[in-house]
Amino acid sequence: MTTTPLVSLQNPKDVSIEDIEAELGRIWQNSNMGDEGPTATRAATFSFLIYEPEGTQQLLAALNYYTGPVDGIDGPRTVSAIKAAQKAFDFEVTGKSSPELVERLQSEYDRKRKEDKLTSENLTAALQYSPDLDGAGIADAIAVANPCRIITLCPTFGKDEGVTAQVSAYCPIQKRSSTTLICCEYITLRGTAVALERIGGVIAELMIPDLPKFVWWKATPAPNYGLFKRLMDNGDSAIVDSSSFVNPEMDLLSVGQLLQHNQAIVDLNWRRIAPWQELTAEAFDPPERRSAIWEVDRVTIDYEKGNPSQAILFLGWLASRLQWKPIAYTDEGGDYDIRRIKFVSEQQREIEAELAGIPTADWGDIPGDLISLKLSSTNLQADCCTVLCSETTGCMRMEAGGGAQACRINQVTSLSDQKTEELLSQQLQQWGREMLYEESMAVATTIIALNQED
Repeated sequence: MTTTPLVSLQNPKDVSIEDIEAELGRIWQNSNMGDEGPTATRAATFSFLIYEPEGTQQLLAALNYYTGPVDGIDGPRTVSAIKAAQKAFDFEVTGKSSPELVERLQSEYDRKRKEDKLTSENLTAALQYSPDLDGAGIADAIAVANPCRIITLCPTFGKDEGVTAQVSAYCPIQKRSSTTLICCEYITLRGTAVALERIGGVIAELMIPDLPKFVWWKATPAPNYGLFKRLMDNGDSAIVDSSSFVNPEMDLLSVGQLLQHNQAIVDLNWRRIAPWQELTAEAFDPPERRSAIWEVDRVTIDYEKGNPSQAILFLGWLASRLQWKPIAYTDEGGDYDIRRIKFVSEQQREIEAELAGIPTADWGDIPGDLISLKLSSTNLQADCCTVLCSETTGCMRMEAGGGAQACRINQVTSLSDQKTEELLSQQLQQWGREMLYEESMAVATTIIALNQED
């Protein structure tokens, strides 16, 4: 990430929760930066709330001490996992996290990753962890493009000692208009999940009234957590990223259930599959191929092993567009973590899909990225065979499948706007519900529910 060009009006300053608004007001009252300098003006655009758990749960999960949701909540499973890690590393067994334990977990994770001793699931658990508790790098990148009020919630583990608060203010240089800088104000709140829930009403009130409100939940969706429910109810749009889900299917199911209750949610991982969707549609855009799409009854999707979220989201999108109804799900496992899903079309034709997790030596920044996909038909006369693949991995497995049909092959090149901060910037330009995503998720969650029934 490039260095963000920001002018500091106020470095982080400790304040009481009751004095947050008053302190921010004083910053802007005294914001004239000198007789010859520009005047700083607070951005009256939107509020952006970030829920940023510390790294304890992610690292415990990556090292096989913890199997629960990464939600920042210090529950019994987390306490047991901390005790197990403390015992393994010869720490005092307290069940409470500490900076020393997190440092030791990070060191052990780095060692195992260097020695290639981590499974793809371990990597999924930890790739999204950043030691920067405030998520300041991402927040600053967002502030440069979209000056706003950023509220960061940092749930911590340990003794409940209430919630501490800091305020600060920074101005993106390129947002200068004549003699004015349009500036971003930051509020950072730290405390246990219980303490943050206790002041949930105050947190909701810190989001500026009558302006759009975005909530970026950088954790496992937690429908039973009071603060999560309050923020979902108070935000105009909630943002999640299924690439960081430790239990992808269960967490996608939770998101789907929230959507069914009219929550406005978007998944950054959904944005990442847009190039695959566009090229799939483009393959059947020529007039001579438009009717061929209805002949497709075989779908094969390869993704980086560890997180099937992108594959499931793409399959949900495809099935929603073609009106396929999921009827069966078989999880075969194995080296490629094979999953087979059956659908039936409106014409009562049966469609079979295979999802395969491919072990890769070169892990990208996003767990579970799509590698390749193939659409084909058991009707050998149909001109529908289409193969898409990423530029780094190619289409070797798809091409090795052979078959009598001639396939249209296209390459999905990586896009610069797939980085998290770019996707967030795009999302912050809009709010409300996204119907195409919701329709696709409705099918995706039906698929997952079939697996849960077995």
